Amino acid sequence: MRIIFAGTPEFSVPTLQALLAAGYNVVAVYTQPDRPAGRGRKTRLSPIKQCARKHGLVIEQPVTLKDATKKMKTFSADVMVVVAYGLLLPPRILQIPVYGCLNIHASLLPRWRGAAPIHRAIEAGDKETGITIMQMDSGLDTGDILAQYPVIIEQTDTAKQLHDRLADTGAMAITDVLSNLAYYQKNAIPQQNELSSYAKKVSKEESDIDWTEDCEVIERRIRSFNPWPGTQTWYKGIKLRVSQAECSFESSPAKPGTILSADKSGIRIACGKGMLCINKLQRPGGKVHDAADFLNGMQLDVGTLLE
Repeated sequence: MRIIFAGTPEFSVPTLQALLAAGYNVVAVYTQPDRPAGRGRKTRLSPIKQCARKHGLVIEQPVTLKDATKKMKTFSADVMVVVAYGLLLPPRILQIPVYGCLNIHASLLPRWRGAAPIHRAIEAGDKETGITIMQMDSGLDTGDILAQYPVIIEQTDTAKQLHDRLADTGAMAITDVLSNLAYYQKNAIPQQNELSSYAKKVSKEESDIDWTEDCEVIERRIRSFNPWPGTQTWYKGIKLRVSQAECSFESSPAKPGTILSADKSGIRIACGKGMLCINKLQRPGGKVHDAADFLNGMQLDVGTLLE
């Protein structure tokens, strides 16, 4: 089977590796153009480009797919596998491979459509997510479902931890589906659009903690935004980045954001409902410390209101 692969970030790598390990003929790899990244703004190759180079694969990096039809047809692909590519595929592209284009999506569609299904599933308090193998159409994650593979969301899962499990599940799932593609396409199931939610892209503007919210909501956001964009609060003008916390439903008459206590067992903050015990945090440019080590270097005054 001749496969065109399209992907860009680390999430896509296990799938490409699995296709190659299974002996599929990956005739071309499409990935986003090289772009500057990091503080030095040095050009960085995408994880998929690095993987493709390692295996000597043909690499294509169009800025858009507007004029990619002619080139893509030359690869005579049976199917195109798409996972976190970052560009929408125009209808004319979807029609090029013999069996169309398959998408590996990190949600049990139609639950979370859009750019950030992993983050939004944790943030919403979902108990389960998973991988959907979808026959792509011109909509945003609206194609028919070929197969689904559930993954439990643990109570302590960060976005990174769930991301890694889903990436591995996606790699397993696509090789499973491709091994009997005709069967899965024949039994494809249309999505129930009325059950969908939109997983909007995560932004840095969401990083600030709102202490008037319930402790459960804040704790889930800390995990869903770990490692990026992170969650933060302000102590006397100093930004504190919170990496890990636990929710407690003890009540307090203190104003939300008030430091109730700060010792080696944790830093407890009053919330709109309940309180949050911060276990790991860091100052700008510093390393992540547990509460005890952090307080050895920076004391927090009980009764102070965090912003």
